[in-house]
Amino acid sequence: MPRILSERDIQLLKTLAPEFTGEFCSGSGMPYRSLLPPVANHYAQNADDFRHRIEKLEEEDLIYLVDLIFTGEESLHCIPPDYFHVLEDRIKAVLGENTTRRLVGQYAMECE
Repeated sequence: MPRILSERDIQLLKTLAPEFTGEFCSGSGMPYRSLLPPVANHYAQNADDFRHRIEKLEEEDLIYLVDLIFTGEESLHCIPPDYFHVLEDRIKAVLGENTTRRLVGQYAMECE
């Protein structure tokens, strides 16, 4: 379920992608409706770069993102598998295995 990005979302996007300059996808011209897909597909150079960006998020930010994922407000659909594994590792380290299992299940439902 796409959403209009909140002020908190914009701040998180700026944390993840300091080079972020606007709320529109440069390719489609459409406004961003999620945080993780633009970071993975437009800002991160590779999975290692994505890891460095994700590691900037505090626990409360990860909880916020995971809650959005579980309610369908944050998309995992366009995140490449190697980038998703980076996110999976970070969630496991910070939020634990139960949350990670749910996240993996959500990714499988969205991306298969």
